[in-house]
Parts: sequence; C-alpha cells; structure tokens
Amino acid sequence: SFRAINPNGKVPAIIDTEGPGGKEARVFDSTAILIYLAEKTGKFLGKPEDRPELLSWSLFLASGLGPFSGQAVHFQFAAPEGLDYAVNRYRREAERHYQVLNDHLEGRTYIVGDDYTIADISAWGWLDRASRVLKGAEDPLGPYPNLKRLFQTVDARPAVARARAVGKNHTFKTVNDDETKRSLFPSNYPPAA
Repeated sequence: SFRAINPNGKVPAIIDTEGPGGKEARVFDSTAILIYLAEKTGKFLGKPEDRPELLSWSLFLASGLGPFSGQAVHFQFAAPEGLDYAVNRYRREAERHYQVLNDHLEGRTYIVGDDYTIADISAWGWLDRASRVLKGAEDPLGPYPNLKRLFQTVDARPAVARARAVGKNHTFKTVNDDETKRSLFPSNYPPAA
C-alpha cells in the first residue's frame, strides 16, 4: 500500500488531501515535497529573482550532498568490511560537497538570497547527520565553519524542535536482522516471489 504513494518504496512521501483542484496529490522525495509545499503555501521560496539559485542549490543537495552522504554512511556502517575504495570514494565526495557549500556560504547567512528557504531546510536535514557521514570526526562540521553556522542557525528555529519531537512516542525497530536489511537495502536481494 505504501508503494501506491511512492512507487520507489522510500520515505518521505505524503498525500496532500487538499492538492491541486481540491484533489488528493501524492508527492514523494524530500526535495519534491519541499518544493511542492513551498509553492503551495508561498513560504520559504525566497524572492522570485532568486528562483534559479534556489532550484540549483536544492537540486545540488538532492543529487549531490544527499546521495553521497547516504552512501558514505552505508559503506562506513552497513557494508561488509574490505570495501576501502567505496568507503574512501563516498566519504571524500561527501566532504567535497560540504566544502562546495561551505565556500558558497562565505559572507552569507543563508544558501539563497537573504531569506531562509527550502534550501536551508534541506541542508539542515543532511548536516544533522554529519557525525555519521564523517564517522569518527570529533567535530564533523568543524572544518566547515560556514556550514556549522548555517546548521546552528537553522537548528535554533522553533520548528526544528517540533520536527525533532515527531515520532518520539513511536517505538522503532532497532534489530538489524534479515527482514530489516531486506527493507533498507531491497536491491541487494532478489525480488520476492
């Protein structure tokens, strides 16, 4: 039933019961959800003249920093030992993406224009996982002072405290058994019969 919402079977995904034309609308992938909700509400889009930059940085996060961060985490924590090339490749690319964004933030408060936007929201989500992406680093954002400042600025917003509270009353599975691995990494297994 979840694949009816997201055919890719991944979270996040939403159903907007008040979508375009008053009809239900499914939206999947975090960046698509951010863009959709920002356009629907008219919030966190920045100025119209900043739209090309907003789309560019949002997709940089979605297609660069995010996936390489995810692969860095996977190969450092979940993959079998002995894949040193993959560990190095994905971690170094994540670090490179961090540096690109850190350099861009020099002298800027936010990623795009003068306002807090969905690009900052997206970056915060990935930067919140920096200790896993940069496994073993004592201060993972320390080498990236502009990223660290952005993260702290966004992290101090009241909405972040509300977001962190979501799911606190739910008990999540913590056992990393075969069922869990099949759910997290379905492409590692043959299709179910």
